[in-house]
Amino acid sequence: MDLYAFPPIAALLDGAYAVLMGLADLLEPVAGASSAAAAVVLLTLLVRAALIPVGISQAKAERTRARLAPKLAELQRKHGKDPERLQRETMALYEAEGTTPFAGCLPMLLQAPVVGIIYALFILPTIAGHPNALLAQTLFGVPLGSSLAGSVVTGIAVPATLAVFGTIVLAIALVGELTRRVFRPQPTPPPAAAGAASAPVSPLSNPDTLRMLGFLQFATAVIAMFVPLAAALYLLVTVAWTLAQRVLLRRVYPLPEVRTA
Repeated sequence: MDLYAFPPIAALLDGAYAVLMGLADLLEPVAGASSAAAAVVLLTLLVRAALIPVGISQAKAERTRARLAPKLAELQRKHGKDPERLQRETMALYEAEGTTPFAGCLPMLLQAPVVGIIYALFILPTIAGHPNALLAQTLFGVPLGSSLAGSVVTGIAVPATLAVFGTIVLAIALVGELTRRVFRPQPTPPPAAAGAASAPVSPLSNPDTLRMLGFLQFATAVIAMFVPLAAALYLLVTVAWTLAQRVLLRRVYPLPEVRTA
């Protein structure tokens, strides 16, 4: 069954498609042949602006986790040999602070439907029964519906294709490196005993997790090589916005200073 053919989803996609193409028409006098690409950028900015409350929620959750880290470490020190007691005390701490170990996860999940709709606009040949004209639009002569991997494999990659995709992929990788350096996560103290692992403590206590988070900053650059150009453009704008937003929100909601004994 084609999920995108389901009437409610098809209608939602058709509405988003109409908005995108309407923006392209408005931008054509300024952007010319790249008006659809400019519309993708503008639409992405509008979506990210609408998700600002999600970013604020994540920033607050990050600050709360950092603030509770010393208290969690103390609970692990006291009750590390009693996993059940540690579990109760940990949950009581979160309850007293008005939060949960999973604070910040729900906001990220709320973005999934938005990302899914926008991504579908860039990959579907037809939307609600009519051709997807977006895929025929270009950016510097490169079709928005083409992908770098597909162009290379089929042998149709031209210098313009390599230049446009190369610029976008390198830009995404640069943003990823900046994000990794600016927001390098700090590990929390490990549990005092092996049994303490059953408590809902932060996964950042694991050095392997920290290394994986660092590598994930560059996963978007790899993905951009395989998705349509319009989707790669969306990813670039998204990661750049996210970095700028996190820098700003970190100033508004700074993490507590880490005190060492």
